Amino acid sequence: MGFRRGRRRVASGLGSRPPALGNRRYRETGETEARKQGQPSRSKLDAHEAFILGLIEEAPDVTLAEIGERLAAERGVRAAPSTVWLFLDRRGITFKKRRRTPQSSSAPMSCAAA
Repeated sequence: MGFRRGRRRVASGLGSRPPALGNRRYRETGETEARKQGQPSRSKLDAHEAFILGLIEEAPDVTLAEIGERLAAERGVRAAPSTVWLFLDRRGITFKKRRRTPQSSSAPMSCAAA
């Protein structure tokens, strides 16, 4: 029965760790909020930031795969396109490729014209 009561206690929201751990931290530091878990977000590409930004300045339409290939060839760093995307996303760098479509000859297509 002890195991079941323990599971029920956790499920009921009464907690899974002894309250003394939180009390000690409050007494020692005054902290009441939960700390962020996990490792700090670091990227293996951080050391190559200037190189990557230079590639983008040189060719603004460069793809993520091309950036990864250039990193491997010139810097010896293997990086998947998803890693490159995460690196750029954390810096707020975005580029959306859109094809230009020919203007409609039959009727305007914008909302303002409707």
